[in-house]
Amino acid sequence: MQMLLKPLHLLKKADAELNITQGVLEGVVGEELEVLPGMDSVFTLLALERLVGFLGNLGRRNLRKDKYDIIIYDGINIEETLCMIGVTSRARLYLKYLRNMAERTDIGRLVGPSLLRLVNEAMSLSTKGSNLNGKMSSEIWDILERALERGSSAFGEPREFGYYLVVDPNNPTSVSSALQYWGCAIQAGAQVSGAFGTASPYSDVESEEIVKNFSPLPFALCPHVPMGSLPNWNAIISSNPSEDAQDLLSTPVSSNNSNVMEPVKFDPSKKSVSLFMPGDQRRVIRLPPEIQGKVGGAKFANKKLVITMR
Repeated sequence: MQMLLKPLHLLKKADAELNITQGVLEGVVGEELEVLPGMDSVFTLLALERLVGFLGNLGRRNLRKDKYDIIIYDGINIEETLCMIGVTSRARLYLKYLRNMAERTDIGRLVGPSLLRLVNEAMSLSTKGSNLNGKMSSEIWDILERALERGSSAFGEPREFGYYLVVDPNNPTSVSSALQYWGCAIQAGAQVSGAFGTASPYSDVESEEIVKNFSPLPFALCPHVPMGSLPNWNAIISSNPSEDAQDLLSTPVSSNNSNVMEPVKFDPSKKSVSLFMPGDQRRVIRLPPEIQGKVGGAKFANKKLVITMR
């Protein structure tokens, strides 16, 4: 909660000096904001930013000096995690809307500079001088957009953020859900690095069918851990599934390796767009000029949604 209260306190302090909202902001109670939808994702994002600093210079001033090898995040639920992954991309989209409104409407040209001054003043209070000081409004908009672009790129960089699917191979519903969320994660801006299957107590052998379902992702079984008695961790760690899982986690990841499929592929000759593993997340795709037009048809083929333009 302090991650929300501190920025709000700085905004109130800056507003008290500039008197932009004429006391309206002072009436906002920070403790009540935590009940708003999506605030859990916001808190998580702020915590990761303090540890990783993916917003660049705009956020690195308060970066912790903690030393760690890896951070493991297991979200409240899949929807919240997807929301967190895509929040910077969505923020970029709405920032463009706000900028257009601020630069192209009378009320925007009147209010926009004052709001930017408020943000600038709050950042000056939280750090030893803001890198927005003395900037024109257009330059401040550019700085904010570049910061969000860095955040969006970081979530899609497998060397910064690794995403893994966890599935019960013996449960068809679990397999179907994992495949669906694979597509949702791609649309949210993530690159899934692999899939883990939970081994059953009767079989530690992965089937060809389950591996094929998640191709081209690398797949490994996690060893079965009995819940009714004290586990023999030495035996579990030395088992074949455990070694496969360790190999999957230790495999070097790269944006260019063969296991990473292009999420969007354009074919100007056929005037078509191919979306790998489609899901239900909103995403803006900029079409090249030679493909732009109305949708002529769409079909599913080989884990792809192929959209043909006319």
